[in-house]
Amino acid sequence: MEGFHQKPNIYVGEISLKVENLERALIFYQNIMGFQVLEQSDRRAALTTDGKTTLVTLLQPENVIPKEGRMSGLYHFAILLPSRADLSVFLRHLLGTGYPLGAADHYVSEALYINDPDGNGIEVYRDRPSKEWTWKNGLVEMATEELDGNGILAESDGEWKGLPEGTVMGHIHLHVGDLKKAEEFYTKGLGFEIVSHYPQAVFLSTGRYHHHIAINTWQGVGAPTPPPNSVGLNWYTVVFPDEASREAALQQLQQLGSQVQKETAYYTVSDPSGNQIRMVV
Repeated sequence: MEGFHQKPNIYVGEISLKVENLERALIFYQNIMGFQVLEQSDRRAALTTDGKTTLVTLLQPENVIPKEGRMSGLYHFAILLPSRADLSVFLRHLLGTGYPLGAADHYVSEALYINDPDGNGIEVYRDRPSKEWTWKNGLVEMATEELDGNGILAESDGEWKGLPEGTVMGHIHLHVGDLKKAEEFYTKGLGFEIVSHYPQAVFLSTGRYHHHIAINTWQGVGAPTPPPNSVGLNWYTVVFPDEASREAALQQLQQLGSQVQKETAYYTVSDPSGNQIRMVV
């Protein structure tokens, strides 16, 4: 795996999701996805692949309500596997469970798509080597083509043992209500660069990755922020390489008028559509 999710890049590290029933969600995230439980309480569970680093945190809020349509929030979070062989093992496992899935070849990556029991979208993918990506005028070429499922399955006959240790949070894709305002927030505020466009969508990254964050208005322009107790995205982390780069982003966000809150180990800020971010180093 290449170094797009480490210093000196800015990238997404962890996702926190609100679910309707923690016990039901854990069955899915362990048995279908292949996560391990790192910590657990009555209403919260931290999930890992290496026994040390939390990638996904599940929370069952008080008075939780199901996900509503036509809202801002999570489109999907994306789990990046170390290799095509790992994707092969995961695909064979998924087919064996009979769990519904979608699939696509994006030129830069090969991806599988599923929803958790609460309707939270998940992508599981592998990257093609970056030397095979095509860049034109500062933008990377991406598309949605048919996946070579048989080719992936032929890549490995390895045994399913859950998500491999080298798995990382590849990217997050968000529904927003105003594409231009969100674009300004993520570029002029957090410091990401635009690397691709799609109808009603923008893809952003640092370090010439194909995308660490994507934003779209596919739920409609002006899509409202969901209620705080609704199933869906709780927060996600943006990881900065050092304190200086985070401080620069904090100043940029304040100049844009964003409300930044200092916590003990991180700063919180919400994008213009209410998607909450924890800024960590």
